[in-house]
Amino acid sequence: MPHHPFAEREEPPPPPLRVLVADDNPVIRAGLTAVLGAQDDLTVVAEAEDGRAAWEAALRVRPDVVLLDVRMPGVDGMSALPHLVRLAPVMMLTYSDETEIVQEAVRLGAGGYLVHGEFTTAQLAQAVRDVGGGRPHFTPTATNALLAHIRGPATAHAKSELPALPTHFLPKGLSRLQSPVGQSSKSRFQLSSREAEIMDLIASGMTNQQIAAVCFISEKTVKNHINRIFAKLHTTTRAQAAAKWLGVAGE
Repeated sequence: MPHHPFAEREEPPPPPLRVLVADDNPVIRAGLTAVLGAQDDLTVVAEAEDGRAAWEAALRVRPDVVLLDVRMPGVDGMSALPHLVRLAPVMMLTYSDETEIVQEAVRLGAGGYLVHGEFTTAQLAQAVRDVGGGRPHFTPTATNALLAHIRGPATAHAKSELPALPTHFLPKGLSRLQSPVGQSSKSRFQLSSREAEIMDLIASGMTNQQIAAVCFISEKTVKNHINRIFAKLHTTTRAQAAAKWLGVAGE
């Protein structure tokens, strides 16, 4: 059968993204190299134990993406970051989740920020692809740090000017919590903003695990908040707390 002159030719797959891993812990470096090397479209071309070695390796191998730890002996990641971003997109990959560090890393040019313990191996691989393709990628703690910076001190002032959310944007059971009367009556319980947020989620029927996921906190932290909420509401069960919070419990 003759070959059709206009038949589509299969495009060869693009070459794998070339990654430089910089971390002072050799076990973490080896783990990252193994995980990323198992992907067909990723390959680790160099490793470095500190910022200076990362800079020298980046000059030598010209990677497509740099994975950079924040805290390393000698030249740390934050010091090397503004130099490395001139050579390749950089994603911070670290245990450091302090808000100020996340914000500073982004200010210095980081294209992503992943906190250990907040991602799977598949998510790590996708984050490398995203940052290599110019798309930012952040795990939940880092995202919250950036949101805190964006919201800034104006948030409290802006809240009074916000229109009410349409009910179809609210989780089931939350729509009836939004009336001004309901909100003002809740203020007598003197919950913190985080406690009030969690109490709304309890009233909507969420479990501790679901609340932890929505708020990006641990289940232990959720339980601590709930204990304080129960004390302030003078209740001992979720049902009692929800009834009092929604204004349907007898005083």
